Amino acid sequence: MSKAGLEHYLGEHPFFRGMRPKDLAWLAELAEPLALEVGDYLYREGDESKDFYLIQEGLVRLEIHTPGRGELVIQTLGPGEVLGWSVMLPETRKTFDARIFQATRLLAFDAAAVRKHSEEDHHFGYELCKRFSRVIGERLQATRLRLLDLYGQPH
Repeated sequence: MSKAGLEHYLGEHPFFRGMRPKDLAWLAELAEPLALEVGDYLYREGDESKDFYLIQEGLVRLEIHTPGRGELVIQTLGPGEVLGWSVMLPETRKTFDARIFQATRLLAFDAAAVRKHSEEDHHFGYELCKRFSRVIGERLQATRLRLLDLYGQPH
């Protein structure tokens, strides 16, 4: 996809919709395409938060390792979804494993560059933080619902 096409794609995407054209252009320049196969790990729990990702096609499972139960799927993410919210926090680690469940194409955005640009352009940083706050809320809710599935309603 050309950079102009990628800029348009990002501008139409719900996560990025409404961002300034100059921000979309900057993100389009930063975006790196990735392709992963079933069973590959995009990242592991505890890995440094080096990127955030936009899933273009395929499925990615967010998992945690639980003693005695093995891998527990918290959420399955598909096309159009964003993962890697911890990119906005310096020196953070991934909180889940992200394992490819179906052959997946993604766009990767470099964490250090995003944080640096956010510091230089507070409007850009604020816009990203608002968007990632929604993602964080969704992950917390998915985790809560998964735990309720496993352990039932609290008494």
